[in-house]
Amino acid sequence: MSTAPDPASALEGKVAVVTGGSSGIGAACVRALAHAGATVVIGYNEGAARARALCEELPGNGHDTLRIPLTDGAAHAAMADVLQRNFGRVDVLVNSAGFTQRIAHGDLDALAPALFDEILAANVGGPYAITRALMPLLKASTDAAVVNVSSVSAFTGLGSNIAYCAAKAALDTMTVSMARAFGPVRFVSVSPAAVDTGFVQGRNRDELAKKAATTPLGRIVTPQDVALAVLACVTHLRTATGTRIVIDGGHSL
Repeated sequence: MSTAPDPASALEGKVAVVTGGSSGIGAACVRALAHAGATVVIGYNEGAARARALCEELPGNGHDTLRIPLTDGAAHAAMADVLQRNFGRVDVLVNSAGFTQRIAHGDLDALAPALFDEILAANVGGPYAITRALMPLLKASTDAAVVNVSSVSAFTGLGSNIAYCAAKAALDTMTVSMARAFGPVRFVSVSPAAVDTGFVQGRNRDELAKKAATTPLGRIVTPQDVALAVLACVTHLRTATGTRIVIDGGHSL
């Protein structure tokens, strides 16, 4: 009978890439994966200094930082080349990077079509392009998993704006499609409600606390909560693919 993996070595010898890894949910995922034994590549766009500082505090050896913007095909090709040379495979990909703006759903003037397209390009086009670029390296692993950081906005239609809700719904559907097409590489979405980060400009902790108080669990979802769910998808949910794991404290009930 198999036993659960040791949390301190569950990912020993594995190579993990985390986009948006210099802050927020991404940084929490970086820490969780490194503490589980993985060698982690911290993807960033503008947070180079944050990524380097985070890299220096991680346990273990071999961690690195790499610029991985969401919508730059040349940068994605360069990323894949670097990872091929340095590691030869990718065992875990966490698509955590994203972009949004706080816009009331009834304010169509503020959500111009160009901004709608920009939000979709960042939140679903970016994960697609990055996963596409890394697919040969994921296939080179014997046990690869891709975890897409989604949101309950995908199925509640409630979120920072209409485009963000649409993008996360598309991300979830893409997760299903890729799971079907590219097994045995596994694809899973994790779906939190509002998380205690600075991701949505203008949202404060008091607002989060008021919303959390109305949920069954009565507490705010933290970046560490999301990171633990991501880690569980990789290390414990061994036969989960093409599905989403909702971690919202009951927000969507």
